[in-house]
Amino acid sequence: TTSTTSTSVAVPLKTVPRAPKAKLSQHRALVVAPQFFARSLSCEGEVETAVRHLRNADPLLASLIDLHPPPTFDTFQTPFLALTRSILYQQLAFKAGTSIYTRFIALCGGENGVVPETVLSLTPQQLRQIGVSGRKASYLHDLARKYQTGILSDSAIVNMDDKSLFTMLTMVNGIGSWSVHMFMIFSLHRPDVLPINDLGIRKGVQLLNSLEELPRPSQMDQLCEKWRPYRSVASWYLWRFVEAKGAPSSAAAVAAGASLQPLPQEEHQHQQQPQLLDSINSILDL
Repeated sequence: TTSTTSTSVAVPLKTVPRAPKAKLSQHRALVVAPQFFARSLSCEGEVETAVRHLRNADPLLASLIDLHPPPTFDTFQTPFLALTRSILYQQLAFKAGTSIYTRFIALCGGENGVVPETVLSLTPQQLRQIGVSGRKASYLHDLARKYQTGILSDSAIVNMDDKSLFTMLTMVNGIGSWSVHMFMIFSLHRPDVLPINDLGIRKGVQLLNSLEELPRPSQMDQLCEKWRPYRSVASWYLWRFVEAKGAPSSAAAVAAGASLQPLPQEEHQHQQQPQLLDSINSILDL
């Protein structure tokens, strides 16, 4: 034990004179940053930290923060259940989606029974009888097969970095980039997700910055750079902002467990779900 301690102390003492201070501090930042930024928004005090950072980083966003209570990220489901649920709710109003989801859960023997083996055992005919389309049945089976073959797993999903997770989940039929962004924010509570293709977020950025036109997805990263590493929380406030202006908010749908649908149909989704514009806070309590 003594030799280990002396070695660990000796190494930095030898290297300090040789390395410029700037490089050392940069190295330390690289080591520390992933551990800090990876903290889930459901960790105690993390939302408060995020709100404080955003308030200081952007005076325009600070004015929105003053108008709304802070978000809560305290809903938990296994990743497989959450992804299954998101597929079932696609392109459906909350009431219709809930009806089908309830029958699906009963077919699986409860939420604890929603596992890959059970889903694969359900035939398209069985799923059609409870209102699941053939297309959605194929999506469910594709997700379950990727779990069964080990391409995906709950533990892998929870531990993947954002970029890897995005790549892996978009390999599943029926799950597009918009769906993954919503899953990362509302199910995994990742702190720094910016849904650049979401119509509500783009509209919010336009209104907040008084832009003449809707910003293109390619412009969004630059416009929202100052919100790092808490762009998920900033997005939540933008959804509330747009919702208050009377425009549809996809966040309300997602928080309700509804329609995580692929990007090509995103604009239709906003038109199809006006009844889902309840308060995000009250829906998250569900």
